[in-house]
Parts: sequence; C-alpha cells; structure tokens
Amino acid sequence: MSTSSLQDLKTRRFWVALVAEFLGTLLLVLVACGSCASYTTSYSFRNQTDGTEVIKTKPLPSDFVQISLAFGLSVATIVWSIAHVSGGHINPGVTIGFLVTRKISLIRAILYTAVQSVGAVLGAVILKLVSPPGLNDALGTTSPGNGVSIGQAFTIELFITFVLVYTVFATCDGQRQGFNGSGPLAIGLSISMCHLWAIPYTGSGMNPARAFGSALVSGNLKADIHWLYWAGPLLGGALAGVLYDFLFATNASLDKLKGFFTSDYDDSQYDSRGRKPAADPNESGVRLKDTA
Repeated sequence: MSTSSLQDLKTRRFWVALVAEFLGTLLLVLVACGSCASYTTSYSFRNQTDGTEVIKTKPLPSDFVQISLAFGLSVATIVWSIAHVSGGHINPGVTIGFLVTRKISLIRAILYTAVQSVGAVLGAVILKLVSPPGLNDALGTTSPGNGVSIGQAFTIELFITFVLVYTVFATCDGQRQGFNGSGPLAIGLSISMCHLWAIPYTGSGMNPARAFGSALVSGNLKADIHWLYWAGPLLGGALAGVLYDFLFATNASLDKLKGFFTSDYDDSQYDSRGRKPAADPNESGVRLKDTA
C-alpha cells in the first residue's frame, strides 16, 4: 500500500470514515472526560454558639476507578460501533501505528488525526456547556502529577500508549488462530488498566487528540507541557505497531520485512508463515510447459 496515495480521497467510504472518527472522538471526550467531574455532597452540623443547624457542601473528588472504567468502556463501545466504518482509531497514537506499518495511506493518517482533534475539541465544548460552574472546569485536562518530571511523564505516556496500540494490533491480527474474544473489549480493558496506573503520574493522556481538546477548551493548554502528550503517545504507538507487525504478528517473517521496503508492499499478501505466494504465471499470459 502506498503511504502517499491520494486514491482514498476519491471514495465515499473514505469521507464516511472521517465522519466516524470525528464522531467517535467527540463522544469519547464528552463521556469519558465527563467522568472526571468532582461531585459535591451536603452535610450539616450544629453551631456551637447558638445551636442553629448549618448546612454546607464539600466536593467529592472524582475516583480513579470511576475514570478508568469510563475511559475503557467508552473506547470499547465506540470501537465496536465504528470499527467496520473507519477502523475505530479515535486516537492519533493508534493512527500512527497503522501509518508506520503501511496499513493506511499518509493522506488518511493526516486527515484522521485532523478530524480526531476537531472532534475532541467539539466534545470538550459540549461538555463545558452541559457542566455547571465548578463541576468540571478542567474538562479532564491532563498534567504531570506532583513531583513527576517532564521526562518521567513522557516515558509513562510512551509506555501506556504502547500497551494500547500493541493490544489493537494483536486483536486485529487477521491470521491469528484461537482468539474468540471481543477485540474492542480487550482494547477497552487495556485502557482501563493503564489509566489505573498512570492517572497519578500524568493524568493518563494516552490520546493526543483527547488531551488537546480538554486542554484547549478549558484554557489549560501550555506548550511547555502539552507537547509530551503528543510526542509520548505518537512514539509509543509507532514502536508498538512496528514491533508487533514485524516480530509478533502471525505472518511476521524476514521476507515480510524485506518486502516492507518495496513499492508494492501489502501486509495482507503474506500468509500465516510470512510467505508471499508466487504469482500465477498463467495470469500474466505465460503458459506452463507440459512436464508430464
């Protein structure tokens, strides 16, 4: 598959796929980042001076488990809903994994990333509009935790996105045998797992578009920090895609690796042993001699 092909632009299905990626990322930010809201609870006590009852409210911080489940279940549901239309990326980190392994064209990767980012921004705008003041002002904006350096945050973002994209590739391996489970559920669980680990460290971005939408709309977009929520996931996604495709994939082989650098490379042409079947000479007009 050519990584610079413009043929995608000529099909209706491609534009429908862009709409699916836009809508999927919008819903992800709206629902999953909405789970980051801090609720309030009322409590009362007696004034020691005059004995009157005083009613106050206090915020209840959003729970790590709640957020982790919301992100994992949201992604699983959305991927299940749109995977047949666009592949269900909803994340530039996933998209770059497919780009560097030549499973999608460059133009598709660029436009996927663009509509994912716009969808994330609109999702954050809607979330802001439906949230009363003080409930979710940060809109799930990610930032390094106390004492976490930029380098540490970058490394964590790289690894958690690596886990996600590796899981995506493993569940999408068309020649894999004996896997009867739900791919979207496995992907969602990988996200929940990584959120449970990474939220205290980085806020668990894992998705550059989601991090961008929340930060931009909430007014917390800081270039000196935000770059790591792009660089870490993009690098992690690229590494996961390459590692799985050329080492762990069912059809991984040296022949496939060599073929990757040819202009007509197509991953689907390699069988479960990593071999590319020879072309039938009869198809090119050359007839086999009778050897009987």
